[in-house]
Amino acid sequence: MTNLELALCTGGMILGTFLPRVLPMTLLAGRPLPDAARIWLGFVPAAILASLVAPEIFLVDGRLSLGLDNTFLLAAFPAVLAAWKTKSLFATLAVGMGAVALLRWGAA
Repeated sequence: MTNLELALCTGGMILGTFLPRVLPMTLLAGRPLPDAARIWLGFVPAAILASLVAPEIFLVDGRLSLGLDNTFLLAAFPAVLAAWKTKSLFATLAVGMGAVALLRWGAA
């Protein structure tokens, strides 16, 4: 790869990541969003978190695994219960990690 190609590739990557972040901020700055858009945008963090966590819970070696041999799926149940009861991210993580540790220890 030549220096020109490297510079063009880097510039393209910069534009590809910079523009989608900056354009909405500059175009919408100082303008109120419609209520429907604000409600919809309120669900974005939960959707992103779910898209990151779901494959780790439901997939084993790239395949759907809903059986009792899926440690992360089994550990998700007490973690979800802890999240529901405590509304605490720390408690949810602690319960989930503890459940994984106990399941792995019990399987050994």
